[in-house]
Amino acid sequence: MRQILLGGLILILGAAVLSPVVASIGLDPVPGDIVFRLGNVPIVIPVTYSLCASLGLALFYKIMKG
Repeated sequence: MRQILLGGLILILGAAVLSPVVASIGLDPVPGDIVFRLGNVPIVIPVTYSLCASLGLALFYKIMKG
């Protein structure tokens, strides 16, 4: 149970760290992303892309660790 909670925490923290990187790439929003407007400026928080990137990096780490 502790490993599952730790894995989930790492996944969420990884997504939070990767969110600005994914946002700077300029990908179109997908379902699951948070989109809102402040005046004329749309703000997109790429939750889905960030979680996928974090999961990919976690799997890569797990494979490389052996």
